[in-house]
Amino acid sequence: MNNVKVLLNLFVEYLQIEKSYSQYTVVNYVTEIENFASFMEEQALDHLEEITYNDTRLYLTELHKRKYSRKTISRKVSALRSFFKFLVREGKLDENPFSLVSLPKTEQKTPKFLYEKEIEKLFLVSDCKTPLGQRNQALIEILYGTGMRVSECCNIKLTDLDFHIGTVLVNGKGGKQRYIPFGSYALDALEQYIKEARNTLTSQLSTPDQHTYLFVNHRGTRLTDRGVRHILNELIKKASSTLHIHPHMLRHSFATHLLNEGADMRSVQELLGHVHLSSTQVYTHVTKDHLKRIYMSHHPRA
Repeated sequence: MNNVKVLLNLFVEYLQIEKSYSQYTVVNYVTEIENFASFMEEQALDHLEEITYNDTRLYLTELHKRKYSRKTISRKVSALRSFFKFLVREGKLDENPFSLVSLPKTEQKTPKFLYEKEIEKLFLVSDCKTPLGQRNQALIEILYGTGMRVSECCNIKLTDLDFHIGTVLVNGKGGKQRYIPFGSYALDALEQYIKEARNTLTSQLSTPDQHTYLFVNHRGTRLTDRGVRHILNELIKKASSTLHIHPHMLRHSFATHLLNEGADMRSVQELLGHVHLSSTQVYTHVTKDHLKRIYMSHHPRA
């Protein structure tokens, strides 16, 4: 199985350098390929060249026996298909045994979002007289006001903000950049946070200009994804005991509310940083329900 390890190392370099995938994504790919390598050992298959379509079907059967969900199986097959496709491209293999494997259809779940009245509750609970309260207010405003991912938010630097035209430069998945506009509420919250709270929080550092990340924690160092989740959970407790949300729901709410108000799909796709329009189209399930309610409420022959 030595050749698998060598080829896997080449694939990892490809994912990191050419595809600019995050370390988290790379680790997931490696895990799936190593799991398949274990399956090969069980089947006495020593080389990747020996893998046939029948072996891939046998592997799928094994995954189903282990009660994996359709979504999980799709992820595993997708990783292996990419791995073998890379090997064919590099001339290491003649064909991709996973090219003919059809991915199991996954259930399309409607994204969960917050109604505007629920969002408003979150904007009222931060104590904007304190540094952390100002930080929290700016955080909620920018997440909901731009629809960016939490990981993207944590990586914003002060130099990425342009207050003159109200935009932020976001570094998205795969190293792709996009500019997102933000409104007056986010602008006001960000200005207050930067001028007052951020200076106070970073003053604890040995050198206050030690880093230029926008959002910081109570120690003045960069705020992490986990930190954002903790902050939101605390704010939700204060806002309402009936609200159960996760950070991504602010992104879902951003997209849903834009579409409900008439924004076109392509513009929302660009704002969200989706590569494929199909990723944005999941929000139409929500907006269709919204349109139906309007129709039933206002059409004279409904």
